[in-house]
Amino acid sequence: MANILYLVHRLPYPPNKGDKVRSFHLLKHLAARHQVFLGTFVDDPDDWQHLPVLRELCADLHAAELRPTRAKMASVRGLLTGEALGLPYYRNAGLTRWVADTAAAVKFDAVVVFSSPMAQYAAALPSLSAVPMLVDFVDVDSAKWADYAPAHAWPMSWVYRREGRALLAFEQAVAARARCSFFVTDNEVALFRKLSPALTAPVESLSNGVDADFFAPDPQRGSPFAAGEISLVFTGAMDYWPNADAVIWFAAEVLPLLRQEFPALRFHIVGRSPTAAVQALQSEQINVTGTVPDVRPYLQHAAAVVAPLRLARGIQNKILEAMAMGRPVVAATTCVHAITAEAGVDLLAASEAADYVSGLRRLLNCADDAANIGASGRARVLADYSWPARLAGIDRHLMTTSLEHAA
Repeated sequence: MANILYLVHRLPYPPNKGDKVRSFHLLKHLAARHQVFLGTFVDDPDDWQHLPVLRELCADLHAAELRPTRAKMASVRGLLTGEALGLPYYRNAGLTRWVADTAAAVKFDAVVVFSSPMAQYAAALPSLSAVPMLVDFVDVDSAKWADYAPAHAWPMSWVYRREGRALLAFEQAVAARARCSFFVTDNEVALFRKLSPALTAPVESLSNGVDADFFAPDPQRGSPFAAGEISLVFTGAMDYWPNADAVIWFAAEVLPLLRQEFPALRFHIVGRSPTAAVQALQSEQINVTGTVPDVRPYLQHAAAVVAPLRLARGIQNKILEAMAMGRPVVAATTCVHAITAEAGVDLLAASEAADYVSGLRRLLNCADDAANIGASGRARVLADYSWPARLAGIDRHLMTTSLEHAA
């Protein structure tokens, strides 16, 4: 059993959005074998009530309050210091003191970092300089910021390009210091390697999984939809710009074409904190739910689930969860290629509006075809995407680092 300092940029519970799903399951995986000391932020006031759940898993826990508006103002300091804006955004004196005090009291065998800005807490402390560090970058976030730039007007286009360059430099420095760095797919590993040709430190993929026992069809689970409607569903945190972009694009480019053939069709956008632009989509044809107590009824009773993400890479939890629920999914080709599923059998892939129309027409016109794809998708998840199997890749590094540090 090792002592692990686990640094996470957002409270890893409840697992109600993509990064929190992964960080929570990684915490469970670590806590099953080791003593975990968790340092994290709470950026949603509703999350304070969940601290007792995490305290049951951790030897100690420090949660610092993060107020997004204040943090955004603090991040502007990065323009003066030349650093990535995400570093001062996640900089907190109280968390810094807790890390220092805990490192003085506990002999840590490893530091596990979830999201690159959290590495600053380990890097700034001399007492942790000799402790092996493992970093879960998840995605190449610097590339994400660079991708945002062309879709925005100046000055935000300049800010995003600058953030992409500055964050990449920080990511490279963190990866060079780490014992091993992880990304969610082999494609993300390859991208980071391409962007970092001088890097010699190990970089590996550590894939996402899904809790297929929780996300499972239940004949007793009631439908949230009106009788007679044909329901299409998108799930996700709706203050995340790629999700907002996806539903706005789908509502404008795909839904009107489908409703010409299927007038009973209704698009349900299910997820917390919808932006003003997403809320403006609310109509007779589109339902913007905001936060719901349980996403599973919406998935289980959907005619189909869509994931028309135009600015996302890597494994999308929303896709795995819908597949686990046995529903037919039509998703962006880039997201389909990130998983082991077979396009056309386990789910359908689409790139342009016409592809989504064609795929959804196929599912809505043939219930048997839709059921077969849904069943095949769930079988794929059960076979390939259990969390314990997917996260096992970190274990050999923890075993090596703890033995070396003990010696």
